[in-house]
Amino acid sequence: GDLVNANSEWTAAHVIQVHETRPEKIVTIPRGVDFAAFDPDKVTPERIDAIRTAWGIAPDDTRVRLVLPGRLTSWKGQGLAIEALGALDSSERANLHLILPGDAQGRDRYVRELEDAIIAHQLGGTVSIVGHTDDMPAAYALSDIVVAPSTRPEAFGRVAAEASAMAKPVIVADHGGQRETVIEGQTGTRAEPGSVTALTACIRTLVTLRPEARAAMGIAGQAHVRENYSKKQLQTATLGVYARLLLNNETVEN
Repeated sequence: GDLVNANSEWTAAHVIQVHETRPEKIVTIPRGVDFAAFDPDKVTPERIDAIRTAWGIAPDDTRVRLVLPGRLTSWKGQGLAIEALGALDSSERANLHLILPGDAQGRDRYVRELEDAIIAHQLGGTVSIVGHTDDMPAAYALSDIVVAPSTRPEAFGRVAAEASAMAKPVIVADHGGQRETVIEGQTGTRAEPGSVTALTACIRTLVTLRPEARAAMGIAGQAHVRENYSKKQLQTATLGVYARLLLNNETVEN
């Protein structure tokens, strides 16, 4: 190709290293978030209640909800998150609810492994595997903290960006594109990839914050994403690449 679009600086570096592409041929255009959908003000209470019912959460359940969205596959980090909660004291776990929305896509063996881990760590009632969820804006709205501890680098990391757009603080693995979208200590926190100890520490840090402090972190994340990761910016930058290629082609032909 004449130019290569990369959806993050991490992806650009990966393409240069693995495919030996010349850096000048790469244009980095981050993925964009659709703010028409991922906007807290546009998610009705009825939609949030529908997710609450689908997930089996009682209206009077005041525990801090940690939501880890993603298809049920080991590298998305569901097992790691269960271990991280298991490393907390029982008094700390009493105020937490880890929710795992996502489609198993036939990975029944992995689901059984997660269920066994829940039992082994005595987390029954603390961790819920809730299956496929269609309304992700409402799912984020129902959460208190969004977790994305992928053990392999995300090329961009849509979960972190969408959760921030919904004004939620995030915990991510400190690699891949997520390192670029999450500002440490301001919009969320980043854990050493694959480390149970690091993820436990990050969970403890955000859970022990006052609700007002978590809300401020979410608002900071929303501002950061709106400034840097809009769908409009993605579209404009992509059209700019097309225009650049067409101009170069016309110059060559002339």
